[in-house]
Amino acid sequence: MQLPSQRSGGRRAPMAEINVTPLVDVMLVLLIIFMVTAPLLTAGVPVNLPDSRAKPLDQDKEPTEISLDADGRIFIAKDEVPEGTLGERLDAIAAQAGEGDPPQVYLRADRALDYGRVMRVMGELNRAGLNRVALVTIGDE
Repeated sequence: MQLPSQRSGGRRAPMAEINVTPLVDVMLVLLIIFMVTAPLLTAGVPVNLPDSRAKPLDQDKEPTEISLDADGRIFIAKDEVPEGTLGERLDAIAAQAGEGDPPQVYLRADRALDYGRVMRVMGELNRAGLNRVALVTIGDE
């Protein structure tokens, strides 16, 4: 500790150290908050998927997710789409992607659904030009 000198007029020298303890405390609290809330952010349409031994696909862009729940309702991402307007929405997705490489589409269908219902949606995807369709299943590990 330094005693005040006569030249400084009796004033103390400014403290040149930063107290990082409050910063560390705040960062740890934020880390805990993010760890708790991160699993809650992946909410979607509840679908009972079938099991499969297939390996996951490599993806370069964010895919378009289409889901069919147990009641046969159709969802694009998390928005419910009436079956009559499905073709228009798929045409808009295809037009947004432009010509060239069509966007990847993930189709999630409940295992309790009729096969014909899933095939009607796949037919609409094909008609709109969205041919890169992957069927999502639960991995069997």
